[in-house]
Amino acid sequence: MGMMNVFSFHLAQCGIAETMLALTRPPRSTSTPGLVHAECMVPMTLGRPVALPWRYRPHQIAVFAAWQSEAAIDAFLQSSRLGRSLAAGWHVRMEFVRRWGHVRELDQLPQTALVLDDQQPVVSVTLARLRASQAMRFIRWGRPVEDQVRDDPATTIALAAMRPVGTLATFSIWRTQQALTDMVHGRSAAPGADRHAKAMRERNRKDFHYEFTTMRFRPISEHGCWQGQDHLLPEIDAVL
Repeated sequence: MGMMNVFSFHLAQCGIAETMLALTRPPRSTSTPGLVHAECMVPMTLGRPVALPWRYRPHQIAVFAAWQSEAAIDAFLQSSRLGRSLAAGWHVRMEFVRRWGHVRELDQLPQTALVLDDQQPVVSVTLARLRASQAMRFIRWGRPVEDQVRDDPATTIALAAMRPVGTLATFSIWRTQQALTDMVHGRSAAPGADRHAKAMRERNRKDFHYEFTTMRFRPISEHGCWQGQDHLLPEIDAVL
């Protein structure tokens, strides 16, 4: 397995057939030069009921990937069917900062790689493998957190994604790392500010997942346009 030197998160309108193909036959490191690992998923709208079909966006695709280099990302976007679909959408390129938890495919990452200034923008990604027996508990505790993250004015974009059966992810861009940390720990006088903190305590009491990691990244650059927006990254200070 190659070194994970750069990460990307992609969103694209690609049609249901392309999404289903990516879910069943995702890009592999053995056939995609410079790719270390990729997760292909269906985006979901935060806060909408889990049982309702309009929560899910099967005509769109979300891809989280680890790469050996930015050149490998460029080559993939130009040389494969899925890559060309993603190139027509939007993506952010990122440098790994730190992680909590464990997902087997990402275990080569250190716990901490960078120290990010609290006033710098940050990207948050969670990746989880849900225990089927804990699905209802997870929904009960997770839905209020979805609303909290979706409505936080410090985010420029926030969404969830899934792949059957049991892979779940969240993705959000925060104007500052301090704002993300404040949300995680409920450091606000606003009503419901402790929803994320309560969900974390419940997860620690009895885990919803058999694998789970939450990661922070320093955004490097964004490319393309998503739903009419091409400036989802806050201004990035070049000096950390």
